Amino acid sequence: MLAASAAAGLTLLTGCGEAPSAGRSDAKPAPSPSHASPTTPGPHGSPTPARTPHRARPELPRGGRELFPRYRMVGFCGLPGAAALGRLGTGDPAERADEIEKTARRFAAGREPLPVLELLAVVANSTPGPDGTYRSRTPAATIARFHRLARRRRAMLLLNVQPGRAAVLDEVKALREWLVHPDVGVALDPEWEMGPGGIPGDSYGRTDGHELTSVARYLSGLVEAHDLPEKPLVFHQVATSVVREQSALRPQPGVALIKSADGIGSPGLKRGTWKRLVRDLPDGLHTGFKLFYEEDAEGGSRLMTPKEVLALRPQPEYVMYE
Repeated sequence: MLAASAAAGLTLLTGCGEAPSAGRSDAKPAPSPSHASPTTPGPHGSPTPARTPHRARPELPRGGRELFPRYRMVGFCGLPGAAALGRLGTGDPAERADEIEKTARRFAAGREPLPVLELLAVVANSTPGPDGTYRSRTPAATIARFHRLARRRRAMLLLNVQPGRAAVLDEVKALREWLVHPDVGVALDPEWEMGPGGIPGDSYGRTDGHELTSVARYLSGLVEAHDLPEKPLVFHQVATSVVREQSALRPQPGVALIKSADGIGSPGLKRGTWKRLVRDLPDGLHTGFKLFYEEDAEGGSRLMTPKEVLALRPQPEYVMYE
């Protein structure tokens, strides 16, 4: 198993979605207008309604309020200070953002590229920690730093959640101060969601369609309350056993559900995993695909090219590198 010391100073187990060996304050919505309209004197002294300034509706980083089919999302995942957890955590974050921009263009294929920074916000641990949850939370200052970077580069920030034994919805709700922004979404790693007796890394964790729907419903509520553009909810899946009762998954207004095929291997092995995971997709579910710079190329193999990834059917709408 991978291990690295992250910015939180805790021992982390794994990268974003990679399989085992087989102080915050909530933003407040704008106040509602009063029932009495402000007035100004008319031409004959009679009151006429005053003009109120037009408030533009929040949009996605590169415009518009819907992700698909306008955009193809392409990004890196990781955590600063933990190079083993993904490419986003290596070197200068600004340089990584430049690299993401160039990589995203290679996957455009008739769509507009939307760069993504997938930051590990909740990381599964091999030890229980002080609260027995087998997870650690990335410091708010780190999330803020990457959110500022995403804003500068007109990119989407995805907050990756590996809950360990913690309740996944509780971990998502703990990120609310970031999720009320129009350029922040969620990525879930359910293989690191353990039951009461489970230890991350010993076996696969799992989720189900009901739980994923509950997270989507929560995000949908934020979208409605803050008049936000469509918000991505990604769930990485390495094996069919990781997501049970997929038929119970229900799309929610304002949330783009994305199933991202995980797994390490040669191009042939990855195509096989893809075919198994995209079989019988529920209506309204978008697809994603994950690549590993180092692990996919081990044993004399190689990394799949953008052309090969785009040849997959259905065509992935989110491509993520670790």
